Amino acid sequence: MPVSAISEIPQRRTSDRVARVAAVGDIHCGEEDRGAFRDQLTRVNDDADVLVLCGDLTRRGLPAEFRTVVGELADVKTPIAVVLGNHDHESGQASEGEAILRDRGIHVLSGDPFHLSEQVGLVGTKGFMGGFGRAALTSFGEAETKAFVNATLEEVQRLEMGLRRLATPVRIAVLHYAPIAGTVAGEPEVIYPFLGCDRLAEPLDRYDATVVFHGHAHTGAFEGRTAGGVPVYNVSLPVLRKIGLPTLYYVHEVELQSAGRALGKALERR
Repeated sequence: MPVSAISEIPQRRTSDRVARVAAVGDIHCGEEDRGAFRDQLTRVNDDADVLVLCGDLTRRGLPAEFRTVVGELADVKTPIAVVLGNHDHESGQASEGEAILRDRGIHVLSGDPFHLSEQVGLVGTKGFMGGFGRAALTSFGEAETKAFVNATLEEVQRLEMGLRRLATPVRIAVLHYAPIAGTVAGEPEVIYPFLGCDRLAEPLDRYDATVVFHGHAHTGAFEGRTAGGVPVYNVSLPVLRKIGLPTLYYVHEVELQSAGRALGKALERR
């Protein structure tokens, strides 16, 4: 879909042939932001079947900020799925933040699959850094370097295991860090290694993800594809504003299959 056409996407109610996913990342909500997003987020009830938040919900990961996020989502009736971002880990209280979100009924994705319906499932994890292509950091040398790369590999494994367990024909992947260089394009090249890692793309291609959403790269590109052709969208809020989106979130339509086709495709993956 051309970027120029994004602002013209009609906001229709979902039919039984289409699933609509609303996605945004990097809202960086602080305590002083009470009420800043509530009305805009409430619109998702009419716009989508699920709301996906791609990390950096908060500024410093403080429990009070997570409670502010929950307040902004108070009127959202649509199911909500989130991954945490680097800002959400800043205070060292991410576990408490996750508990606050779960108490609200929000699905916190950390490798475990979330089956929205018989046809649509989501899996997600934060992801991590490491770089892309021949510039990707390898596990060689100091113990600290190996630990850094291992942190990325653990995230890749978490994503892979979730995709393997996802028993739906439509498979939506949610990350904070970018799985491809294409959607960080526009950022200074010197910081590419800190924006994501293409090791995350390997399970996306291997397990036939339908679409991927991530955030983190505030001045990156809106869309790209993995080497295997999986569409990837950078839904960081600054990027959505840059492309002139009229809503707080991007709404992506996924065509649903007939029951027969869905069953056949699911069996092929077993």
